[in-house]
Amino acid sequence: MDIAEQLAILKRGTAEVFREEELAERLAQARKTGRPLRAKLGMDPTAPDIHLGHTVVLRKLRQFQDLGHKAVLIIGDYTARVGDPTGQNTTRPMLSPEQIKQNAQTYFEQAGKILDMAPEKLEIRFNSEWLADLRLADIIKLAASMTVARMLERDTFELRYKKGDPIGIHEFLYPLMQGYDSVAIQSDVELGGTDQTFNNLVGRDLQRIAGQPPQIVITMPILVGLDGKEKMSKSKGNYIGVTDPPSEMFGKTMSIPDSLMENYFTLLTDMPAERIRELTNPAKTHPKEAKVLLGKLIVEQFYGRSAAEQAAEEFEKVFAQSQLPDQLSEAAVSAAPIAAAKLLVECGLAETGGQAKRAVLQGGVRINNEKITDPNQQIIPQNGMVVQVGKRKFVRLKV
Repeated sequence: MDIAEQLAILKRGTAEVFREEELAERLAQARKTGRPLRAKLGMDPTAPDIHLGHTVVLRKLRQFQDLGHKAVLIIGDYTARVGDPTGQNTTRPMLSPEQIKQNAQTYFEQAGKILDMAPEKLEIRFNSEWLADLRLADIIKLAASMTVARMLERDTFELRYKKGDPIGIHEFLYPLMQGYDSVAIQSDVELGGTDQTFNNLVGRDLQRIAGQPPQIVITMPILVGLDGKEKMSKSKGNYIGVTDPPSEMFGKTMSIPDSLMENYFTLLTDMPAERIRELTNPAKTHPKEAKVLLGKLIVEQFYGRSAAEQAAEEFEKVFAQSQLPDQLSEAAVSAAPIAAAKLLVECGLAETGGQAKRAVLQGGVRINNEKITDPNQQIIPQNGMVVQVGKRKFVRLKV
């Protein structure tokens, strides 16, 4: 591909590129010298799973790989001890080394669903390799490269400072630590969400100070969650996990507001922009038809075309025709009478009694297709009894 074609691919769906002309120059230089660009993405293993929101930047990193460049995935095992203050109104709790190690392992497995894991295409590094060896004098020198005034330009710090909320000195070190990662691996490009813009630009500053060419920063929009309001987050329950079963992944996609379809098609698929405009125009494509296609494309990325088709068929059977799924998970329970809410917890359809009671009172619970309205209603479990919560959770009882 010529440089203009590469730029068109790499700019697709982006929020900002700092700076586009530098990216064009770096791509041209890579072609001339035969040295692939080093495209960096840092991920702090602060949680055990990743969701589709995380895959937005992972997909962009994969595009660099497909264009012949090297992806450098940095597992922030050291920065995770501090905790990224991005978007936080309070200081993040520090994670133990054991938690970080366990979370990092699942990140590898899940990132591999998106990235090309071939050694010549991917370099995986832990930032403890260089950050753990810094002496106090090195840290003081690093801190001297940034002023407090510059740090307070960051919106979360500024808001907390104005409100009088505490800001730990260690939190000021976080952007410097992330920026130092770019110096350590000599990155040409750094990717991140728009909430990472400040941190990524600090990397440019530190590279200049170190005498390196400053990295190009490419930021991606934050994927809005299933509620259509806030960013996708496991803690908010508005997420689609990359390890969700195909039927659940498809069903969740079908639940997104129509207003999000253009965003999802652009950030989560390779669909051409012109086709996306057709699919998201109700005058040309029925919203349900477009959403079915979106659901299939998302499931296909993780499970293949056959699983995507099967998930779509099962959704139609369960939701449009009110039939049971072809395969139901089983839950072993006692034959003794039990309150409906407690039964939901026993068979894994609710995490807590409070959650179970809310599901019943909201009218989302059925047993053998009969709606349950009283959380304390006594149920006598029987073999083969089907318990349903909402539209996507089913369990067959085994007494």
